[in-house]
Amino acid sequence: MTAATETDRALVGRVAKGDRAAVRLLFMRHHARVYRFVVRQTGSEMMADDIANEVFLELWRQAPGFEGRSEVSTWLLGIARFKALSSLRKKKEDWIDDDDAAQIADGADTPEVVTMKEDKGAALRRFVDALPEEHRTVIDLAYYHGQSVTEIGEVLGIPVATVKTRMFYARKKLGEALKAAGYDRGWP
Repeated sequence: MTAATETDRALVGRVAKGDRAAVRLLFMRHHARVYRFVVRQTGSEMMADDIANEVFLELWRQAPGFEGRSEVSTWLLGIARFKALSSLRKKKEDWIDDDDAAQIADGADTPEVVTMKEDKGAALRRFVDALPEEHRTVIDLAYYHGQSVTEIGEVLGIPVATVKTRMFYARKKLGEALKAAGYDRGWP
């Protein structure tokens, strides 16, 4: 097998065994994609260059733990996203000093808004409970358990299209119930 035809997964396997040439090949294949992704995330070419290089250092460190549950390119972009968010967070923390922080207005909700949200939340829970069981279940799995449409289909043993249809009708019924009870769309 030539280097050009070797799969990314096989290269990660070689990296896990300490093969520096495999890291270089993966770098050549994926650096541009990772770099462009990070530029879009951060808005900074300089930051993106540093982060993209860090991604391949992480590849070197984490290769033994790569389980192959996703494509290598997806894994690398996930590492890049995490590193970009961390850098942006750190940059923001470095940028704000104590005097500036004291000048920032408190964005917390007022007691009135908190009460409105609690009332609307309680009403929404009542409306969800009043839905037919098939609609209530998909809403519960999606919004209270964070399941994807595919995962809900697997849990319920139904096609994804059926999950989507049930979600559509459940949301429609919830919207109508909220409107009839005098609640506006949105939050609070």
